[in-house]
Amino acid sequence: MMPDLDPETDLSFTRTLAVPRHLIWECWTKPEHIPHFFVPAPHKVTAVDIDLRVGGRFNTTFEVEGTAMENNGVYLELVEGEKLVFTDTYSEGWKPAADPFMTAILLLADAPGGGTSYTAIARHRNPDTRKTHEDMGFFDGWGTVATQLEAYAKELM
Repeated sequence: MMPDLDPETDLSFTRTLAVPRHLIWECWTKPEHIPHFFVPAPHKVTAVDIDLRVGGRFNTTFEVEGTAMENNGVYLELVEGEKLVFTDTYSEGWKPAADPFMTAILLLADAPGGGTSYTAIARHRNPDTRKTHEDMGFFDGWGTVATQLEAYAKELM
């Protein structure tokens, strides 16, 4: 089910990926898969720590142009194979973040031909944060991640 989107604070796109939904879910929920797609190349993920449960951690470390960037967060909602919601607003133990950026919602559904309808939503606290994310390249960046995810998941078939 698609949540109501607020054009002032939310960014979203939907794409059909030519990979079964169960593989997309596996890629997003198992730490060994995350480094293969989670940030646009040539940037890379150097560490992943997942505790897949509501309130569990979703922590990643990226390397962007030689700089390590930690991103700690928690899962807010998990619907097996269908919906994954995580945020950097809190870290594990519901500790508030000093400067949260967004909440991500991933929606997966079966698509014709055995593929996956893949919707990525980024919710922001205010219009300024949304604009910052859009200007940073939300559509290109998350689109590249979706392309990388599809290519990597095809290798698992």
